[in-house]
Amino acid sequence: MHMRNQNLLTRTEHQLDRYREAGPFLLRLFFAFVLIYGTIDNVFSTSRMYEFRDFLEHNGFPWPLASAYLSAYAQFICGILILGGVFTRLASAVMAFNFIIALLMVHTGLPFDANIAPLAMLTAALFFLFYGAPRYSMDALFRPGKV
Repeated sequence: MHMRNQNLLTRTEHQLDRYREAGPFLLRLFFAFVLIYGTIDNVFSTSRMYEFRDFLEHNGFPWPLASAYLSAYAQFICGILILGGVFTRLASAVMAFNFIIALLMVHTGLPFDANIAPLAMLTAALFFLFYGAPRYSMDALFRPGKV
């Protein structure tokens, strides 16, 4: 019985290996969606951008209005780039920097529960910074010998 279970596990893993790139692809789509969804209101509403400015000012950011525009537009534009798998590593590096700053300036001293979302975003950004765009991306189309 033990050998039969091991063979089943081996066969299942072998079958799933064919879809290995689906995991990073789905993670990339989710990461991009969260970036876009989380900033679309700031990008298209001046009043929401001013609320973000006030939040940043309250948390001690220099030049809060400029910081609000920079952060919101960086997340929105990088979200679009990551969604299409275009300049994925560069966009992810920008997002890693953005979320490190957010964690240091806003989330330091908060309980772990309050840090899960920015830590998850930082982790996704670092994953794509090191991994690059998965197979199903514009980056992959222009990567010689990798498609």
